[in-house]
Amino acid sequence: MSTDEQAPTDPAGAGNAPRSLAEALRARDDASLSALLRSRPDLITPVPTDLTQLATRAGTRASVVRALERLDRFALQTAEALAVAADPATYGELLGLMAGDDADPAVGAAFPRALGTLREQALVWGADDRLRLVRTARELLAPSPQHPSPTGLGPTVAEATAGMSPGRIQEIVAAAGLTTTHDAVSAVASLTGLFRDRRRMAKLLDGAPPEAVDVLARLVWGPPYGQVTADPARHLRWLIDRGLLLPTAPGTVVLPREVALHLRAGRAHRETEPVAPSVEPAATYRPQVVDASAAGQAYTALATVEELLKDWHEGGPAVLRAGGLSVRDLKRTAVALDVSEPVAAFWVELAYAAGLLASDGDADERYAATPAYDEWLELPPAERWTRLAAAWLAATRTAGLIGGRDTKDRTLSALGPGLDRSAAPEVRHRVLALLASLPEGAAATPNSVLARLRWEHPLRGPGQSPATTADAGDDLRARLARWTLSEAESLGVTGRGALSSHGRALLGAPGPDPRPAAPAAGPGDKLPVPRHHHPAPLPGEVPRTPAEQALAAARAARLLAPLLPDPLDHVLLQADLTAVAPGPLERPLAEVLGVLADVESKGGATVYRFTPGSVRRALDAGRSASDLHAFLNAHSRTPVPQPLAYLIDDVARKHGHLRIGAASAYVRCDDDSLLNEILADKRSQGLRLRRLAPTVLAAQADPGALLDGLRAMGFAPAAESAQGDVLITRAHAHRTPPRTAPEPVPDGPPTPDGTLLSAALRAIRAGDLASTAPRKPSADATPAGNGNLPRTSSAETLATMQAAVLTGEAVWIGYVNAEGAASQRVIAPIRVEGGFVTAYDHTADEVRTYPLHRVTGVAELADD
Repeated sequence: MSTDEQAPTDPAGAGNAPRSLAEALRARDDASLSALLRSRPDLITPVPTDLTQLATRAGTRASVVRALERLDRFALQTAEALAVAADPATYGELLGLMAGDDADPAVGAAFPRALGTLREQALVWGADDRLRLVRTARELLAPSPQHPSPTGLGPTVAEATAGMSPGRIQEIVAAAGLTTTHDAVSAVASLTGLFRDRRRMAKLLDGAPPEAVDVLARLVWGPPYGQVTADPARHLRWLIDRGLLLPTAPGTVVLPREVALHLRAGRAHRETEPVAPSVEPAATYRPQVVDASAAGQAYTALATVEELLKDWHEGGPAVLRAGGLSVRDLKRTAVALDVSEPVAAFWVELAYAAGLLASDGDADERYAATPAYDEWLELPPAERWTRLAAAWLAATRTAGLIGGRDTKDRTLSALGPGLDRSAAPEVRHRVLALLASLPEGAAATPNSVLARLRWEHPLRGPGQSPATTADAGDDLRARLARWTLSEAESLGVTGRGALSSHGRALLGAPGPDPRPAAPAAGPGDKLPVPRHHHPAPLPGEVPRTPAEQALAAARAARLLAPLLPDPLDHVLLQADLTAVAPGPLERPLAEVLGVLADVESKGGATVYRFTPGSVRRALDAGRSASDLHAFLNAHSRTPVPQPLAYLIDDVARKHGHLRIGAASAYVRCDDDSLLNEILADKRSQGLRLRRLAPTVLAAQADPGALLDGLRAMGFAPAAESAQGDVLITRAHAHRTPPRTAPEPVPDGPPTPDGTLLSAALRAIRAGDLASTAPRKPSADATPAGNGNLPRTSSAETLATMQAAVLTGEAVWIGYVNAEGAASQRVIAPIRVEGGFVTAYDHTADEVRTYPLHRVTGVAELADD
């Protein structure tokens, strides 16, 4: 069989029935081919030269595996049933394998949609009376001893008896009550007919020993293989003698497929799932409650990201040699944010995905905020949230993997390599879309969401059973879905487990699940024809353009903005040296208060505590005592408590009394008794101080160490410049050079847009015209067939080209370009001169010039 799924010629003929996948694709209209290329974008990368190449590419293993992995449970079950059916199979035979002898009406209703999906994706081709699964898919899904079929069925009688002696086959036929034949082929056909005949099989099994029936019951749903001894028991011998169990190897027997189907009442699967499981609501809240809860989480998310980058304001942790954040630095970050380490890892990765955090690229490489962070801070809170949420939706980096091991048994670290999972954006969109399919305010049960996702994408690899995938605890899609539910709640996309109004807007405001139940149809109906099959896109699965994403983000910001608290311009000072901020503060107020006081607790209200160290920090930043008093009076709704005023005045009175400069370092003070006190203190011995003058001490320590040492002794020194002025110290904002956010790792080629599809279809049609156009036979030309290029002599090529210029007719040529790539084209020559032919190329739909020495041959097209 050729790569384009060439089928054997049928003498009985089905008229114009396609004989290969290429012919089936050639019979499609542009809408149907567009649907194929949209559902399988790998087929268009690069654009095939013609439909034969498209069919070949559609049958490659990698492409078929990718297409099978994107089928839903019922469509995959239909493909699995066709893999164990006769090749070719009829519509009725395939429907019987799916619906069974009792003709399940739910299966009958959903079957046309599933078959239409397989046809649209070029996994199945042929008319209703000759349905064929592409060869690669059949190889992946058909049963074999190495790769059991997901259906649990074994080989057919003909396959299982292929190596059996003719005499043994005749013995089995006779024991089954059939007439012996003159050859093994007819004997196998007779035995197969018996096993397919419901009435005769029932009569045969009525005489089986009860133990034999129990053996068949254990094997019927798979695996179909069993072990027997050299001298099997009487009931096993009864089954083996009649071919109900056939030997495949010494000590191994198999239940033939026809016998299993009889015992299953014609069903290929134990349980068919024609209808997607519904997403069950766990609880329902008023939409206003959901929005308020989600808005509170959104505000907390913004505050957490700001606090994280404020903590790394002067340069964050060092970058590991292998990349990423060390475990110790992640723990420290978790303590600073007052969250668990997995949650801290999520916020770090979110800031990185949003482009707010990156490595600085210096020799001593460290993490720091990017210039984009400063721009982000200037945005309104709602727009800042949409930036974070949009980055989370599109990111392929998966924070939930942090702490696990990679394929080389190395620990996966935050901000390190190996965290990209291309399926993450699709799973996030789909989980949110399932939440959006519920009524507003309804939260879904996690198990029902996971069950729905498993139905929509059951297969994770070739030959893998959907049941095995569904029950696997480490299934990546299931873990991604669980992480999505948790992260969406932390980020404020959901509130109390239900999708918020701004979350719906960000997603594109999908409505209820639009997947309709397909009407019942029979073999004569037109539903399975691929050109008429256009399933509705699922919400959250269709990628939006950047303009549509921007509109969705703007709408989400408008819905969220009224729900966020307005920033306050005041605090409440208390007598215990604390200040209470009853809500979010305006940025200038928060920045000054963050220098003047230490944050003691967070929550609905933030509590700041004033200490000598925090007041000294404000004085070091250039504020005077009068400035601090004026600031507190201006921004406090309560009078400034006396203890706080005394604290500020007391620290200010001592601040700068000692002056430290660079000699290696020196201390100067107008009060020589204070210098005597310092020299007498045993804690100053490590500073190695000595008196240079009554008001000056010299030290061998550097100014910074001397400053810290004296402060540790309880003094309040101030640093001074070379000119003797007090140095004003402010936190140095360390920023990376401009950085772009990390690009998501795509899950295969992107879905082509309409423009690309139109251009690709035109090129494929033109190339197919060139490859299939009938040619006149030429006595001097080498015959071209099976994709071979025409071969003619240089003189014949030149004469044919010149004749075509005079007659204005099109010709078929073989052409090899400068890179050595060969192609065949249909051209209409316009002129021939200087060793070049200028012609209108029907394949490329444009006028081109070709060197004659690169034309391998030319042939005239047939008159028809």
